[in-house]
Amino acid sequence: MNYHHIEVKINTTHKPSYFTGSMIRGAMGYALKKVTCINPSYRCEGCFAQSSCLYYKFYEAKNSFHKYRFDIELGSGKFDFGLYLFDDACEGLPYVLSALEMMLTKNGLTKNNYTFNDIEFFLNGNAIYENKAFKSLDILPKVLKVDSFCPDIKIKLLTPLRIKKNNRFLREDVDLEDILRSIYQKEQEFYSGKKAFKLDYTPSYKTVVKALTYKSLIRNSNRQKQRMNMDGIVGELALMGLDKRSYELLKLGEVIGVGKQTVMGLGKIEVMDLN
Repeated sequence: MNYHHIEVKINTTHKPSYFTGSMIRGAMGYALKKVTCINPSYRCEGCFAQSSCLYYKFYEAKNSFHKYRFDIELGSGKFDFGLYLFDDACEGLPYVLSALEMMLTKNGLTKNNYTFNDIEFFLNGNAIYENKAFKSLDILPKVLKVDSFCPDIKIKLLTPLRIKKNNRFLREDVDLEDILRSIYQKEQEFYSGKKAFKLDYTPSYKTVVKALTYKSLIRNSNRQKQRMNMDGIVGELALMGLDKRSYELLKLGEVIGVGKQTVMGLGKIEVMDLN
């Protein structure tokens, strides 16, 4: 899988809310539509350009794998964030960067419409913004390759993990199989466009430690005009004797996220080798 990772650092004394993912995604959507829309009616329904419109693919397309996700940190006290673009979404990089710049320098964030002058943009670790202008974007996407393998790992659930099992969101506990199944489902939809409901193999591992808690999180939806639950599980799992296929899926999950609402920054995991 090819992907771009954009990092945005914002130097300001203003403080954001505890959870910034919903706000940033919504603000970028407003700017991205301005940047990309060529329909005089400015309406998505029945638009002749749906099949090639980046905004439509990111925000309006239903029941499909969205080829991007925001990367946020809960309660950081900063507006800094990251954004992953996957596969052919990488081709829309110039539009995405233009929308992010518009969002931060002209439209603003939060209900106070804060705008920012001191901003840094990085693409795959390279600085790309200088004197309030983007430099050359001749930077190739990263290629996800898992060249190493460690059977003893720790999985950190850094933002609320929202996984449904038996038609209910898990609240108190999550097993490795639940995490792997979610990543596998995304993998299959991403590569083949097909739905998958269970793993095509049996994982091998031994759980050593679980330190999990339930995190309550609320977001305000401007589109639906209501407050919405974004609750999920955070914490750590330590595993021994993990098989290689499961390790590879977890490394994929580090990039594409796990569970529901990953586009807003939920389901962020980190896999740490223990030896």
